[in-house]
Amino acid sequence: MSQKKCPLNGEQLEKLAAKFSTPFHLYDEAAIRANARALTAAFAWNPGFKEYFAVKAAPNPYLMKILKTEGFGADCSSLPELLLAESIGLSGEEIIFTSNDTPAHEYQKAVELGAIINLDDITHIEFLEQCAGLPERVCCRYNPGPLKAGNAIIGHPEEAKYGFTRAQLFEGYRMLRDKGVKRFGLHTMVASNELEAAYFIETAHLLFDLVGELSRELGIRFEFVNIGGGIGIPYRPEQKAVDLSFVGEGIRRLYEEKIAAAGFGPLDVRLECGRMVTGPFGWLVSRVLHKKNTYKNYVGLDACMANLMRPALYGAYHHITVPGKENLPHDFICDVTGSLCENNDKFAINRALPAPEIGDLVVIHDAGAHGHAMGFNYNGKLRSAELLLRENGEAVLIRRAETVQDYFATLDFAGLNNFNG
Repeated sequence: MSQKKCPLNGEQLEKLAAKFSTPFHLYDEAAIRANARALTAAFAWNPGFKEYFAVKAAPNPYLMKILKTEGFGADCSSLPELLLAESIGLSGEEIIFTSNDTPAHEYQKAVELGAIINLDDITHIEFLEQCAGLPERVCCRYNPGPLKAGNAIIGHPEEAKYGFTRAQLFEGYRMLRDKGVKRFGLHTMVASNELEAAYFIETAHLLFDLVGELSRELGIRFEFVNIGGGIGIPYRPEQKAVDLSFVGEGIRRLYEEKIAAAGFGPLDVRLECGRMVTGPFGWLVSRVLHKKNTYKNYVGLDACMANLMRPALYGAYHHITVPGKENLPHDFICDVTGSLCENNDKFAINRALPAPEIGDLVVIHDAGAHGHAMGFNYNGKLRSAELLLRENGEAVLIRRAETVQDYFATLDFAGLNNFNG
């Protein structure tokens, strides 16, 4: 069982709401740091272990800087994410650039930063060579196809757009070797929000075997394997978090058998987790605007799927609490909704809650990853603020809320005077 608690009580949240207005995202620095240290400790047996925080999960430089001080790098997939990494002082092997359908200027920036380039397709070898030059160190992303099961979020590997096939992988590393690349990594990422600990051990098993086969056939040596991210979090109270120590120990045993004993070491183990790092330690705080009763009960919030789209996109579960009413009977069955002109703009369907009243605060849990990051402006909705609860108990603004001026900033209103519609 996982406990669903916000680090601030209703009174404290009301003070923040009075200062910053709802909705807002809130992150807990102390909890994020503790979680980061637990992940690092699980792989302390591997001297070259590195976690690259998946920037897409929570692209805020304040959060990234916290993780940098915990020894994390950045897993980037676009130019703005590379620039965020650069803004907090990351460079070189502290960044891995894992992208797909990549434009030339993004490869150029990644090479400029000295980032590890993780190629998504065999045709990108020549594309990278032509647009930015091949660096000394290159990684390739493996798609194992039907050899490895995926899940509902990322899809089945054989239907996913990512990565090299097995045959392409052998040909790709041969091409890279012959073109003068000297340093190699191997990567895969085939599941998202996976709670079965053995899954990640099996992924390491697959990659360790492949390192041996590629090394023997091509005469190259691998410096690292990146087993990807995808470690899930217990969104539902009845679920359990992945046992990181179990994962780390299982991979250590495989390493001793498949890598060390076979003479393929030293080999660094790397991860690119995002969701499990910050997800459980972020909350979307909103307020009840309306209650509606037609064919069922609706509780309308001042947040909408522009603030957290996972429930609408995936049918994902996010736990919801009403501060101050946690211990009251959960006997009010309702849909919790936002105000978008889309019927799937719902945070919960047929959810049992303690009866909320207009004006009550509502806390949506586990919104610290793929929450604010997936925001958008459909219907002219403005993205909300992000707050950080520091270790000393102070809550600070780390991203202000968008304004109408921000929304209109890219429009040329002056040109309207000369436009004949």
